[in-house]
Amino acid sequence: MEFEKDDDTNYHIDFITAASNLRADNYKIEQADRHKTKFIAGKIIPAIATTTALVTGLVVLELYKIIDGKDDIEQYKNGFINLALPFFGFSEPVASPKVEYKGPNGKVTLDKIWDRFELEDITLNELIKDFESRGLAISMLSSGVSLLYASFFPPAKMKDRYAMKLSELVMTVSRKAIPEHQKEVIFEVVTEDVDGEDVEVPYIKVRVA
Repeated sequence: MEFEKDDDTNYHIDFITAASNLRADNYKIEQADRHKTKFIAGKIIPAIATTTALVTGLVVLELYKIIDGKDDIEQYKNGFINLALPFFGFSEPVASPKVEYKGPNGKVTLDKIWDRFELEDITLNELIKDFESRGLAISMLSSGVSLLYASFFPPAKMKDRYAMKLSELVMTVSRKAIPEHQKEVIFEVVTEDVDGEDVEVPYIKVRVA
């Protein structure tokens, strides 16, 4: 179908408004009303084909390297494009940072960006024991702006929290319900290894539905 923003009977603008606002809601982006959407959509159509084709081509060039099995990061490239100048620049990517800690069975290496702990909706006590089995002691646990657990919290404050499921703990502390459409909750942790050294480990992703 050919896009036509001025024909209200084809519902093109209605569809774009609905689809873009769903995405905006999912990523906490400010939503746009129908009038603003119509204004934006009418301006960007000429730029889409050129920019998308260029970016897609650069991505596919890097994909060829992955398919070819290249494991030397210096053979890959970041691309920086500004068609208005015009400017085309390329640089070597930086390897994602690694974190190492001493576990019960020796040294463990994790990727800070790409690794994560994926768990079911277990209790806080089960989470603490799970990390202990990995050689990590949780000193603080948070989700968003809510501090859920800290080793310095008085026992009276934590008495009821240990038996709570992680999703229940988040809702109790934040006093907000987890949206029905949300399937996972992200937690950040501060931990110590078996030698008592602070370890900055990747985040925890908990399935709640």
